[in-house]
Amino acid sequence: MSRRTETESRCTVTVCRGCCCGTTAKVPRLDHEAQLVDLRTSLAGIAMIRRTDCLDACERANVIVVQPSAEGRRAGGRPVWLGQVNDRDAAADITAWVAAGGPGLAEPPDILDLYAFQPSRRVRAELEGN
Repeated sequence: MSRRTETESRCTVTVCRGCCCGTTAKVPRLDHEAQLVDLRTSLAGIAMIRRTDCLDACERANVIVVQPSAEGRRAGGRPVWLGQVNDRDAAADITAWVAAGGPGLAEPPDILDLYAFQPSRRVRAELEGN
């Protein structure tokens, strides 16, 4: 499988770690770096993990966006924005969902409905344009 095809067959999980997300000033009871390491370790070979400086949804720190794989997008999957992902259980639910296929291919655990939100069109367009 070519590198491009392999990458396209995976979900992309974008983890905000900017001015608010990923800081103890905003979310003091979370080991932010450990959360990112856990996601990378748990999803190694399953999803591409991206760290970004700011997703411009600071009021919902910590923000994670799960973008579908090419197959998931063809099946109707769209990026899912999750805010206030500030505990290990939420990150574990995201990991399990992505491992099962993610947007378009697997239903997210019901609990993730509590974290889902819609950012502005401008913010969504900026992420999808990257």
